[in-house]
Amino acid sequence: MDQLTALRALRRVVELGSFTAAGAVLGISHSIVSRQIRQLESQLGAQLLNRTTRRFALTAAGQAYYLASRDILDALDAADRAVAMHQAQPSGSLRINAPMAFGTLELAAWLPDFTRRYPHIHIDLVCNDRIVDLIEDGFDVALRLARGLPDSTLVARQLGSSRTLAVASPAYLARHGHPATPQDLAQHDCLLYSSGEKPAEWSFTDAGGATHKVAVRGSLRANTSVALREAAVGGMGIAGAADFIVRDALRSGQLVEVLPGYTLHPRTLYALYPHSRQLSPKVRVFVDFAGQHYQNRHWD
Repeated sequence: MDQLTALRALRRVVELGSFTAAGAVLGISHSIVSRQIRQLESQLGAQLLNRTTRRFALTAAGQAYYLASRDILDALDAADRAVAMHQAQPSGSLRINAPMAFGTLELAAWLPDFTRRYPHIHIDLVCNDRIVDLIEDGFDVALRLARGLPDSTLVARQLGSSRTLAVASPAYLARHGHPATPQDLAQHDCLLYSSGEKPAEWSFTDAGGATHKVAVRGSLRANTSVALREAAVGGMGIAGAADFIVRDALRSGQLVEVLPGYTLHPRTLYALYPHSRQLSPKVRVFVDFAGQHYQNRHWD
């Protein structure tokens, strides 16, 4: 027996005063309504209704049970309405994980537009350069800049692509010279991003599409590209970084592009979130907003 269905049947019978009227509202026959209530009485071990051929009346136990079950049904209906409203209007706390540089320099620039469009969503942004476990650490969505993603049970949506540049300060190049080919980097001080898949191997593509891989080394390894950028500005060596990280330093002349005839492999921006048959509205609108923002956009 479905006890919740039987509770709804009992309520209708009491409030409408008739098994036939209750059945009409519920879309079932009066005999089915009567059977549901008899099964409920059997389960409870108590008589809820005193029946005659023409009328019925609640027993004392039935009266108490009806009042308690009515409160339960009202609470369930209120919960259903709350979920429906939540689905219609995305709301609640959205916990986002993003790389330090991306979250600080890029994501924070367009988050105000997102929150203006969805004022009932409250952002909890955590920036770091380690790979987090979304489920264990309680994140709704993570943004990743990578050249590829490992196999996982997470949903990965590609949002855009960022150019990656080799850069150095004019002072460093004045002291050590300009490399002419990727292989020349083996003789330079290269600043390494330690969280990368292969920090000590840089891969370039030339104008003809050929790939050039070179083993590099240097006096600094860091797990954040912002630190590498600042070290490059200070003349410490050559760094490879996403365009949005070094854009302002290139414009100001603090950095210049190295090997402009070659391109470091770009990084793809992904949104990762747990697989679910019913994607949370707040996650869905965030991922859609980010996808629209970066649609066909390279950060150049």
